[in-house]
Amino acid sequence: MTGAVTTLVLAFLPFAISMSFTPGPNNLMLATAGARFGFARTLPHQCGVVLGFAVMTLTVGLGVAGLIKAAPLLYSVMKFMSLLYLVYLAWRTATAEKVKSAQTPQRPMSFLQAAAFQWINPKGWIIALSAMTAFTIRGLDAWLQVLVITVVLAIVGVASTSTWAVFGLMISRYLTTPRRRTVFNWTMAALLIVSVAPVLLER
Repeated sequence: MTGAVTTLVLAFLPFAISMSFTPGPNNLMLATAGARFGFARTLPHQCGVVLGFAVMTLTVGLGVAGLIKAAPLLYSVMKFMSLLYLVYLAWRTATAEKVKSAQTPQRPMSFLQAAAFQWINPKGWIIALSAMTAFTIRGLDAWLQVLVITVVLAIVGVASTSTWAVFGLMISRYLTTPRRRTVFNWTMAALLIVSVAPVLLER
């Protein structure tokens, strides 16, 4: 049993690291939040990402993957809704400087908002579905495999979300003028859309 778990972890860890640390909606929004609000105020956002994604991964492992395979139209509807919401988030990010100048109250994404976002995050679905369908081994209980994959993703998620939030915090030292902040905001907004384009446009 222990040997099988170790084999699963060693096989799955490179995938978890590469998918968790590469740019995606969560990481880009955390970098933006880190730059605008600092690391401490971004912590609820980080926790929401990690725990929300863990719950989603468990749910996928418990049968949602089969439901999506049986009803591909459901997945298409989810991708369309994701696109609309991501466009909205990108616009909010791009125009953040104008909103700030209008003295609108500013705050990072809350724990519940970040957790709920995982359900319409295209990259998150790809990671969860791929993990549960491609990284299964013989000789290990299915429920245990779901739990191991979820825990590995959560641990790696803590490291990746913290890294991107700190990255944003470091960038904030250079965002000392309205022009620089505007350029940063529009760049992050564009990357937010580009990061999920391959997923949203897949057939």
